[in-house]
Amino acid sequence: MASNHSQKVEAIADHATSDSDNSKVSAKSIVLSNEAKVEQANAYSLINPKNENTITVGTNDIAEAAHQIADQKAAAAKAAEEQAAAEKAAADQAAAEKAAQEQQAQAQAAQNAANAAAASAAPTSTAQTTQTTTNKGTFKLSFYDPAVLGSNMGYDGVAANLSVFPKGTRLKITLSDGTVWYRTVNDTGSFAAGNPNQLDVAMPNSQIPSAGVMSATVEVVG
Repeated sequence: MASNHSQKVEAIADHATSDSDNSKVSAKSIVLSNEAKVEQANAYSLINPKNENTITVGTNDIAEAAHQIADQKAAAAKAAEEQAAAEKAAADQAAAEKAAQEQQAQAQAAQNAANAAAASAAPTSTAQTTQTTTNKGTFKLSFYDPAVLGSNMGYDGVAANLSVFPKGTRLKITLSDGTVWYRTVNDTGSFAAGNPNQLDVAMPNSQIPSAGVMSATVEVVG
């Protein structure tokens, strides 16, 4: 570059007027001065090369910040994805547990219904009370109305010989026509003392049989 520049300067100097030696001398001085300056500049450039600003990826602050933001966004997206997956898994588990509970409740209800149907279909057993009786033979029956005699003993009793049937003995009296009376010994009398095989049955006058005296089979209950 210094050579081209000096050639241009010399060309200008050569075209100067020949009659002025002083002008030639001045032109050549300018050329020499310019050449010195150019060469001095070239030497400085070789010793001190031009520093250029460069941006290296990973070391520049702006690029590093961009990378950090991108990493944070990626981490946030991954965390959100994991959170969504965990929530979905929890919801699926809750739905499965609810379905299992409903299925169990339905099975229990069906079992209860089946048990109820079986219970209603089963024959109802009627408890039979077995009474133990002891046959004491045939007794003569006579009748009386306690109310007429001024007694408040009622019509559930019978007067008997207390040596045969003590007070409180429960009697089953069966008539010849199959009619059954249950009476409790609660009284006695002079007739019973002389007739141990006779019972005096309490009964309203309106219900006393017209025959007046009857016979019946007598059993002790219990």
